[in-house]
Amino acid sequence: MTTNTTRRGFLKRASAAAAAAATPGLLGSPARGAALEKDQLTFGFIKLTDMAPLAIAYEKGFFEDEGLFVTLEPQANWKVLLDGVITGQLDGAHMLAGQPLAASIGYGTAARIVTPFSMDLNGNGITVSNAVWQAMKPTLPVDADGRISHPISAAALRPVIESYAAKGRPFNLGMVFPVSTHNYELRYWLAAGGIHPGYYGRDDTSGQIAAEAYLSVTPPPQMPATLEAGTIDGYCVGEPWNQAAVFKGIGVPVITDYEIWKNNPEKVFGLTAGFVDEHPNTTIAATRALIRAAMWLDADGNANRAEAVEILSRPDYVGADAAVIANSMTGTFEYEKGDRRPVPDFNVFFRHFATYPFYSDAVWYLTQMRRWGQIAESRPDAWYAETARAVYRPDIYLEAARQLVAAGQAAEADFPWGSDGYKPATTDFIDGVSYDGRQPNAYVDSLTIGLKAGDVVEAVANR
Repeated sequence: MTTNTTRRGFLKRASAAAAAAATPGLLGSPARGAALEKDQLTFGFIKLTDMAPLAIAYEKGFFEDEGLFVTLEPQANWKVLLDGVITGQLDGAHMLAGQPLAASIGYGTAARIVTPFSMDLNGNGITVSNAVWQAMKPTLPVDADGRISHPISAAALRPVIESYAAKGRPFNLGMVFPVSTHNYELRYWLAAGGIHPGYYGRDDTSGQIAAEAYLSVTPPPQMPATLEAGTIDGYCVGEPWNQAAVFKGIGVPVITDYEIWKNNPEKVFGLTAGFVDEHPNTTIAATRALIRAAMWLDADGNANRAEAVEILSRPDYVGADAAVIANSMTGTFEYEKGDRRPVPDFNVFFRHFATYPFYSDAVWYLTQMRRWGQIAESRPDAWYAETARAVYRPDIYLEAARQLVAAGQAAEADFPWGSDGYKPATTDFIDGVSYDGRQPNAYVDSLTIGLKAGDVVEAVANR
């Protein structure tokens, strides 16, 4: 289904364009004086809550204000979406953060994809079937109120996996794509609990070499149905598909990605490097619109979230029940049915410099690719930094931000002007391990399960 521009929108844009022509420097003057190279654009997305900046930029007229005629098109899966951007069918898209990085290093489909805008922080969860939950639950500690204590360690899955193995049955988990945040978060959680999620090899790209839990790809909207059918025993996905399992009574979310890595980066807005080179003013204009959308989503203590939920629930966007989307989008998260807890930062779109494309975020994804064998051989620290700089474009982002500040549409304090692109080292992970994006090899070597410097998958798997 396609979200098309409306006659009302067309007339509004025509009026804005006329005003801009008469008064240089108004918002309708795209790059604050420079002409747009292209004003009719098609952007792709997957039906997930975190596509919200695109929907809001369209519905609130932020794209129109920038002189952009935008069409938003849902895509069947992440591979179709990436191919659409590479071939030019799509001008840009809501992407998994790992997709531009993997494409740029030639893992999977090779292409030069860049990102000037990070779409959000957090927003994912891990859900298990009712049968797995009933097996786990008696072993879990409770708090003073008798509720299950969170975060839940993946160590609680060990007896379940062993009981499955004794019956000759694999323990199967779904994630959305091999280079997705969901894959790496699910693997991180399992490994932190002492469960090996498997390696990727040169000749075996299943990701299941030496695995104790078997991860495979399922498109996000299909996760609940696949769980209900018994094909998988759990999954890691973005909202609203964890809360959908609660509402349907078919599964229980056991942990959010906020509990795995506090304020972790999630999706990005991706475009080809060629598009950015040929359309610099258009790219900056789109980035301005997306920044404004992210600001709107987090404004006044999330005061706009109820309206955002209504917009996202429409078939053109996520197409899930508003109540399901609201369960996480409005600052709460429901685990077991009726166990709803406050998680105000479950979805973050602008706070904590969420939209700035930090190099250290890119480096973390690359460390996980190396940890699990998608990067087959060790690379020096400088390689990680160079790869991050080639894909993440804070220069574009900051130019868009400067123009918003100059127009009085954002505050100086909203942006990390003096950043070198690296966040401070952090231990905000479920296992307390310290991550410093400036020292990727030391970080990879510090993780108990996974490849270390000099390791190759085939040798490690045969030890």
